Order: sequence, then C-alpha cells, then structure tokens
Amino acid sequence: MTLRVAVLDDYQNVALGLADWSKLGPDVAIEVFDRNLGSEDEAAKVLSGFDVVCLMRERMALPASLIERLPDLKLVNVTGARVRVIDFDAAVAKGITVCHTYAGDSKNATPEMAWGLILASARHLAEEHQRVRDGGWQASIGTKLGGKTLGLVGLGKLGGRMAQIAKAFEMDVIAWSQNLTEERAAECGARKVDKETLFRNADVVSLHLILSDRSRQIVGRNEIGLMKKDAILVNTSRGPLIDEAALLHALNAGSIRAGLDVYDIEPLPANHPLRNAPNVTLSPHLGYVTQETYEFFHRDIVDNIIAWREGAPVRVLAAPENP
Repeated sequence: MTLRVAVLDDYQNVALGLADWSKLGPDVAIEVFDRNLGSEDEAAKVLSGFDVVCLMRERMALPASLIERLPDLKLVNVTGARVRVIDFDAAVAKGITVCHTYAGDSKNATPEMAWGLILASARHLAEEHQRVRDGGWQASIGTKLGGKTLGLVGLGKLGGRMAQIAKAFEMDVIAWSQNLTEERAAECGARKVDKETLFRNADVVSLHLILSDRSRQIVGRNEIGLMKKDAILVNTSRGPLIDEAALLHALNAGSIRAGLDVYDIEPLPANHPLRNAPNVTLSPHLGYVTQETYEFFHRDIVDNIIAWREGAPVRVLAAPENP
C-alpha cells in the first residue's frame, strides 16, 4: 500500500530539492503544496487520505477539529520544536505521532533579519529602492545607529545575539523581560532596565520573546506612546506580541517607525491595512527562511518518516503508547 505524504506551505517550491526523498522508497507518494490552505474546511478536503503531513513551522494549525476530520493521518512532522498550533492531546487520542526537526545554527538567521529591518527602517531603504526603480532619486534623510540605544525586549539566545551585533554598531544596549536578571544582562553586554525606561529611552526596540498568554500584546498603546518620536519598533518574533491597532494608529500618525516580519494573521491578507500603512518596512516572515535552515528541516523530515516506519520514531513531541 502506498504511503501518502503531504508537504505543506512550500512557498518557494524547494522542498523536494533540499533532501533525498528517494530514501523513503518506491511505495511513498509525495505531494507538495506551495500555498497556504486558507481554511479548516479546505485543509480537511485537500488532506483527506494522506498518511503523513509535514508542516512548515506554524503556517497551518492542526486543532482537534481538523484532526478529527483526517482519519487516515498517522504521522505529523513539524519544522522546529516550539509549536503552539497542534493539539497534541487530540493527535495522541487518534493514534497520531508528532515529530519535530532541528534548525541547525538557528541563533543567527532571525537576528540577521532583525538587523536587516533595523537598517532598512533607519535609512528608508524600501522607499528609496522603489524611488530609484521608478526613475527618481533620494528624498529621505536617514538615521545613524552608532551612539544610539537599542532596547531588547527578551534577552534569550536570539536577544543575546542581537546585543552582540549591536556592539559592532557602537550602540548602547538596554534590556527588559519579566524574568531577566542583572547577571544575564551583564553577560550579554546589556543593562537591565524596567519596561517603561526601555520604551522611553530606546531609539530602536526589538522584540525577542515567545508568544504566550503572558506576552500577548506585551507592547500596547501605553508602551508605543512612551517611544521617542521616530523611534523604530522591530518584531521578528510573533505578531500578537504587539497590539496591532495601537501600532497602526502610531504609524499613521507618524509618531514611530516599524520593521515587521510577523503578523497577527499569516499570510497577511491582501487588504490588510498594514500593507498600505506609512512608516513601516514589511517582510513576509523570512526570519528563519534560509537555505541552511531549510536543508536541516527537510533532511530531518525524511529521517523522521524513515524512523517512524521502522517503528522507532525520533524527535518525538507526542505519540500514542502503542502507535
């Protein structure tokens, strides 16, 4: 019997070229989807009959209601280990094993993206790029970073890397999070401050937190209101960390600038007001999208399927006792 494998959200159509899928054997049929399955009804219809589903990060959710509608599903592979969009209890109850992949050297990709957004925002690169394309020439005045203050909300692995890079720009680094210690801040070359001080004093604020009930909308109207005129707010973590309505109000008022790689809804709807908002540089959640990371993702997916078929699944997030 043929094992049917669905590879989802392969926007760049690269999945089949990044790993040796032939290792799975001749009895495996792989189907790649290069678009987001926009609704649960569409996902249930399209994925009906598949034995294995491979998710790209959190681009598509697997709630209990969808799992219930996929009776043939036996294995879920998800790239990355931090997953909030799969109902693990529902999966296990239906006899489904859930495995994850590693991402290789993940400490660099997202911070590099954050710095790209910082630089693009500080020097108006997106607007000036388009102006040159349209036959024009310079019309904006940028802001230098040297001597300015970077405020990091979150100083874990990625926030720590941000602090290291900031030193190359000769920036002062301040940091805050609910559990940040003086020792951790000093280790990263930053100064621990309270939340209000960070938003009031930073010229650039960059978010590096996981999304949880506690961190949702941790940047709201009050925090945005504290920011300096023309300060830059950068988010490469998760969209819901910021109160989107408050951010849009500030962007339209011209009080701050922003660089965004993540959004409340992804893909960002075509008619979303952020697409036409002023004072913001947008990218389509590219933080982890690198050749190196994708190679790790897809090689691990192939190895996960092989191990699962042999009865010894690896990198397991959830599994029934007798799969």
